[in-house]
Amino acid sequence: MSAIASAVAREPIPQSVLPEVEVFLGNVAISRHETPGSKQFAETILPFVQDTNIVILANHGTVSFGKNVEEAYWCTEMLDAYCRVLILAKQIGNIEFLSKNQTQELLNLKQKLGFEDARLKEKYRDCDICSNDIFRDRWEEAGVERRGFPTPQAPRENGSPVNSTPPASIDVEALVRKITKQVLSELQTAKPTA
Repeated sequence: MSAIASAVAREPIPQSVLPEVEVFLGNVAISRHETPGSKQFAETILPFVQDTNIVILANHGTVSFGKNVEEAYWCTEMLDAYCRVLILAKQIGNIEFLSKNQTQELLNLKQKLGFEDARLKEKYRDCDICSNDIFRDRWEEAGVERRGFPTPQAPRENGSPVNSTPPASIDVEALVRKITKQVLSELQTAKPTA
């Protein structure tokens, strides 16, 4: 369900956060919206199938594929769990990104283990391995915009990851109570329609 939240928000999935995601999942694309069941809907994943095995379908859900059904299933499970972790971390206030060197080490491990990653392909040699560069050219078409999770920034001189998410300063519970109170007040004073 958490990956579906990203589909609805059209929020790109941050990279360089969890080693397991870097090694076993990699890049996650977001396709444009089309009516489910249509030929156009099926075609939305075509631009991505050479570079990833999981695609978030805008305002719909996810589709994954692999060497077998079990591999595809685990990609979907891992993506959903990762999205849940991101949402929880954001609620706490911070997402700590791995440095470019740390991410590169994970990509090297991934390659050594026999897993493919588009960021290791020659055509993406100059991409920023930490910030979803390889799918960014399709974001506008799909209405994707980075709003919930920041772009990873360059690491500090000492090589430690940068905390690029400011601490949460909003009391969400108080805000929800205030909005709920206003809505209930409006509902009580609203005239019923015939």
